[in-house]
Amino acid sequence: MDNNKVLATVGGREITQQDFDLLLGSLNPQQAMQFNSEAGKKQLVQELVNQELFLLEALKNGLDKDEVFIQEAQRMHDNILKQYAMHNVLKNATVSEEDMLNYYNEHTDSFKEPESMQASHILVESEEKANEVLKEINEGLSFEEAAKKHSTCPSNAQGGDLGHFTRGRMVPEFENAAFDMEVGAVSAPVKTQFGYHIIKAVNKVEESVKPFAEVKMQLNQQLSMMKQQELYLNKVDELKKEYEVQINE
Repeated sequence: MDNNKVLATVGGREITQQDFDLLLGSLNPQQAMQFNSEAGKKQLVQELVNQELFLLEALKNGLDKDEVFIQEAQRMHDNILKQYAMHNVLKNATVSEEDMLNYYNEHTDSFKEPESMQASHILVESEEKANEVLKEINEGLSFEEAAKKHSTCPSNAQGGDLGHFTRGRMVPEFENAAFDMEVGAVSAPVKTQFGYHIIKAVNKVEESVKPFAEVKMQLNQQLSMMKQQELYLNKVDELKKEYEVQINE
C-alpha cells in the first residue's frame, strides 16, 4: 500500500495513508476492529480531517506561540529524545547462537524438568473398605472401573486418573508411596488425612534437562534483556563521569 497516497486535503494540508495507518495503529485491537470496513475507514478519515481543522485554527490563533504550549511541547520533545537516545544504545544488544549455547551449557540446572509421576487412585473412608476394593481388583475388576464404583474423589469420573504431578504437589504419605512404586504396580492401602488410597502407578518421567531447541526463544529473550541492562548501566556510568549529577534528599 502506498503510504504517500493522499486521502484528503484540508486547507492545503495533505492527509496521507501513513497518517491513517498511524491513527489506526494507536487504537487498541478491539477499537481498531470497529473501523475494519469502508464505513469505518471513512469515519477515521473524517476524524483526521477534524484534527487538521483544529490544527489550522490553532495556528491561525497563534496557539503555537502560547507559553504553556511551548513548555509542554518542549517536555514532549525531550521525552521522545530520551527514548530515542536509549533506543540507540539498546539496539546494539544482539545475542548470537554461540551466546545462547554457552549460557545453556553453563546453566543447565535452570532448564531442568523435575521428576514427575502419573498415578491413579481410589479413595475410600476406611482400611477395611480399601482391602475390599483391592480384593475386587485382584479378582479381575479393572482399576478404572473400581475407581468409578468406589472412589469418593472427583477423579473417579476419569477412572481415578490424577494426571502428572511433581514432588510437593501431593500430601507426603501419598507422594512418597507413589514415587516409590514401579510403573503398573498397585499399592496396598495408604493412609492420609483424606482417608485410605489405593494407588496405581501409571507412568514415571525421570528428571531431565529441556533440549536447547526447546528453550532457544526463551534464551534469546532472556539474554537480550540482560545485554540491554548491561549496556544501559554501562552508558549511565559513562555519562555520570561526563555530567555532574546532584540528587537532593
